[in-house]
Amino acid sequence: MEILIFAETDDKGNLKKDAFEIASYAFEISSVKGGSVNALCFNASNAESLTYYGVNKIINSKNEELKNFDPSNYSKCICEVFNNEKCNLLLLSSSSNSKYIGGMLSVLIDASYVTNVISKPSDGEKMRVVRNTFTNKAFETVEIIKNKIILAISKNSFGLKENPVKSEFVEINFNISQSRNKVKSIDKATNKVTIADADIVVSGGRGLKGPENWHLIENLAEVLGGATACSKPVSDLGWRPHSEHVGQTGKPVSSNLYIAIGISGAIQHLAGVNSSKVKVVINTDPEAPFFKAADYGIVGDAFEVVPKLIDKLKEFKNANE
Repeated sequence: MEILIFAETDDKGNLKKDAFEIASYAFEISSVKGGSVNALCFNASNAESLTYYGVNKIINSKNEELKNFDPSNYSKCICEVFNNEKCNLLLLSSSSNSKYIGGMLSVLIDASYVTNVISKPSDGEKMRVVRNTFTNKAFETVEIIKNKIILAISKNSFGLKENPVKSEFVEINFNISQSRNKVKSIDKATNKVTIADADIVVSGGRGLKGPENWHLIENLAEVLGGATACSKPVSDLGWRPHSEHVGQTGKPVSSNLYIAIGISGAIQHLAGVNSSKVKVVINTDPEAPFFKAADYGIVGDAFEVVPKLIDKLKEFKNANE
């Protein structure tokens, strides 16, 4: 089986963590089903890092036109490489960009497209995978009948597994058509970990009583190297920007660690963060719904608990530096 992964980069040209995760996933499949793993990346500055994760052929494009995300051009370039390399399987991450182009690629390649995949394909004549469904409340086993397949791997579902191999490096220039879209400006938060890329997310709710107390969330996130987030009521009140709103009606979270402070745990919020591996709740109300979904819970006042937690984490970090 010939596999192609689309390895995404950040705005500085560095490969995202998701790229290494889907490369690890691809290597596991090729180890069982045979074939090679190919990777396509656009303007990657550290493309050679993929050699440590089992990628046999690394194709890197230096086209200036591909520096900004353009769904039409991205889809056409990925489709071109997929066909040229005679691939059967295309692996994408679950980023917003990959979700955008997944359907387009399914049409261009004429492939089955399965999202939110959390398992390796089963052995056997027909490929079967397990995916999250119903906002991560249930699992679904999907049998794929087409010969060409696109799988979008759910974030943090497989992890990073180093498998160093000798890789072939290819630089490619695509014949890019003029985009129908024009990027006029890009506004990004600086010096902050984004929710989409964070392994750790620290989130606050109305229990913090006002925006003037948000330093508790920011200080804890800084110590942990995580991103800050908030519940829907907090963003509706204007305490925090809507870009930090997580939940079913906001940004989904699939972090390794999610810390909820002063959040009761409405159904819509839980649905959006349920796929996080470890959930920690700090709340004064022992009957808060979030405690039933949490792995660890602290019944206490955030204004007392969080400063002590920050001090202990700093002590631990200083002792282990």
